[in-house]
Amino acid sequence: MSDDVLVKVDNVSKRFCRSLKRSLWYGMQDLGSEIGGRSHGGGSGLPQSSADVQLRPDEFWAVKDVSFELRRGECLGLIGRNGAGKTTLLKMLNGLIKPDSGSIAMNGSVGALIALGAGFNPILSGRENIYTNGSILGLSNQQIDIKINSIIDFADIGEFIDTPVQAYSSGMQVRLGFAIATALHPDILILDEVLAVGDASFRNKCYKRIAELRKSAAIIFVTHQMSHIARVCDSTMVLKQGRGIYLGNVEEGISQYEVLNDNSKIEDSSFLSLSQPIKSFLFSLDSDIINQGDSPRLYIEIWSEVPVDNFAFRFLLYNQSGDICLGSDTSNSDHNIFITKGTNHWNIELDSLFLKRGKYSVAINVMTHTGELLVWSFKQRQIEIKSAHHGPSVDYQPQLKSWISH
Repeated sequence: MSDDVLVKVDNVSKRFCRSLKRSLWYGMQDLGSEIGGRSHGGGSGLPQSSADVQLRPDEFWAVKDVSFELRRGECLGLIGRNGAGKTTLLKMLNGLIKPDSGSIAMNGSVGALIALGAGFNPILSGRENIYTNGSILGLSNQQIDIKINSIIDFADIGEFIDTPVQAYSSGMQVRLGFAIATALHPDILILDEVLAVGDASFRNKCYKRIAELRKSAAIIFVTHQMSHIARVCDSTMVLKQGRGIYLGNVEEGISQYEVLNDNSKIEDSSFLSLSQPIKSFLFSLDSDIINQGDSPRLYIEIWSEVPVDNFAFRFLLYNQSGDICLGSDTSNSDHNIFITKGTNHWNIELDSLFLKRGKYSVAINVMTHTGELLVWSFKQRQIEIKSAHHGPSVDYQPQLKSWISH
């Protein structure tokens, strides 16, 4: 495996049994097969795909033929409805359970926070659990001594650090688990619903820590909150009944997830996420019908609780198939655009649009200069491009050429 590829998953599948009695019997059979050196769907010499494994009575595929690669510096959002196979896949990646077919290659150290309280000894204190987890990851007590103060500071559980973990609230357990998993700077970080518990202050600390780790690690992030996916990830995999039905960009992944939830059509779906300081976001176009070669203008209004310096607008156009056909932003501009406290207004003008005639969906994102999303909107407006016009090819990429703040 290339040094740059830290996670390689190839046709991985996992089966479970609905019947407890049969599950125990199958487990004994599989254990006997493994001891005898025969392939049963676990251990070495796995079948290449689920097609090479026969389901026994009452068995079903929890994960079926899932494949993806993840490189250093990338963050994959794993999304899907409850029961789609997300946690099962994470447990296989972390080595907690074995796949029944396919292969998993993990290149580097792994930090994981998959289930609430996972990896903690409930009768040990938080401090003692830090040392226990560190030793499991191969660190000496001296190495843990260097990191323990930063772990305790990040967890922010005060004097409870010397209290048995069984007395911790769910929020305290998540804070300590996240602090341990990330402070040890793993090459691969696996996070399952870590931002679902905890207050806004803790979530913001997590966002910053994840952004720091992305520079040197590969991250797999699972949540049902699409605003978290939009803010943290640069790609998504959508799981449905154990199968990966989509692997690609964040916007389309969220669109597929929304369709799974409400069975609405992709072109009709919309989504808006606001960060903590941004309390309202509105935008409109000067016209819903645009001729080829015209320069559309947009009006944006943002109300913020605090000033935000040096941010950028990102403009996206989707075709009827849900694919992004235009992506442009102001991040490469020489202008320093800023948000003041209170209400802000902008008029934004695009370069001439030379795109095929038809209907398109419009979305605008607002992000800081470091790439942190403040506003994430998804297909909030519809436009139609008319009138055939000879101009640049459809690969031409318009730019946000001017804006006026007032």
